[in-house]
Amino acid sequence: MSTVAEPRSPYARTASSGTNWEKWGWMYMRASGVVLVVLIFGHLFVNLMVGEGVKAIDFAFVAGKWATPFWQYWDLAMLWLALIHGANGMRTIVNDYSSSVVLGKVLRGAIYASAAILIILGTLVIFTFDPCPSVSPEQLGLLPSFCPPQ
Repeated sequence: MSTVAEPRSPYARTASSGTNWEKWGWMYMRASGVVLVVLIFGHLFVNLMVGEGVKAIDFAFVAGKWATPFWQYWDLAMLWLALIHGANGMRTIVNDYSSSVVLGKVLRGAIYASAAILIILGTLVIFTFDPCPSVSPEQLGLLPSFCPPQ
């Protein structure tokens, strides 16, 4: 009584119900990897090659960059793709190496939760970033020098 089919027996494809999530996860990894390479090299080129190089990257540089919606969406796409790409890779590792069903579910839940929290927080930082917030008179010295007096 063998549970493995004979080597020369014809392959019997079983009817699957629903979506093949492993196939779509595999395809996402390839597509997001290509897009991430473009986004990351564009990010590095603008931050390190254009202008004064790495010595110019400071609070004012980020504030000026995020004042333009183009760079907000560029960084948002990089954030979302990188976090989902990494979470999908970690999910694959958990699926391959988890020793029990319960442990796999707990680890995948932790991966999904941490990715969701980081995506939400990163998105909030990108779109709510204000380099010149309104502050009390005692805190005026804490504002960057390029902020107008209030």
